[in-house]
Amino acid sequence: MRIVIAEDQVLLREGLVRLFTDRGHDIVAAVGDAEALRSSVDQHRPDLALVDIRMPPTFTDEGTRAARIIKDTYPNLGVLVLSQHIDTKHAITLVSRPGFGYLLKDRVLNVEDFLAAAQRVAGGGSALDPQVVGALMAVRRDDPLAALSERERDVLALMAEGLNNPAIARRLVVSERTVEGHVRHLLLKLDLAESSDGNRRVLAVLTYLRRNDGDAG
Repeated sequence: MRIVIAEDQVLLREGLVRLFTDRGHDIVAAVGDAEALRSSVDQHRPDLALVDIRMPPTFTDEGTRAARIIKDTYPNLGVLVLSQHIDTKHAITLVSRPGFGYLLKDRVLNVEDFLAAAQRVAGGGSALDPQVVGALMAVRRDDPLAALSERERDVLALMAEGLNNPAIARRLVVSERTVEGHVRHLLLKLDLAESSDGNRRVLAVLTYLRRNDGDAG
């Protein structure tokens, strides 16, 4: 992969550069602010942009706004947002787009999962932190999500992470057939069409969650 990294903390930025470089990926730019991020993406047209949410000058939502601009300009570019805190307000406009991920920074410590998530996003897939998914799935009394069982919610969260049925089965330590049953039931309860295309399945769920969040506002 060809990657642009935007992270204002120098030590973390250098650590990410080293992490990806050691695995054979090409870091075409490593910058510390959103303006430099956009310029680097325009110049290098990478496969993946790794973006910190809070960057200079205000350290609020520069990264998320830059991510939205990048996805609007280059829809096929993978964008993986990293944050220390959950911010669904700004991410909600991006989660239903292919090639987008949102992970909390401590997920970087699980190197193999983190690298797999980055590659999935670069390939047009999804990668959402379970805590982000949980925030997106906050239920209201009139919310159809309330009809899901606890296990179906677990499966839905892992679907939104971008995992396929075999991977979900391994994570939950259950059979793949059991997962297939949970997926079938939760999609029926949410009135979503089943699909053999994993990414379309994730996007359907995320689109629902995005619509649900909008209704809640």
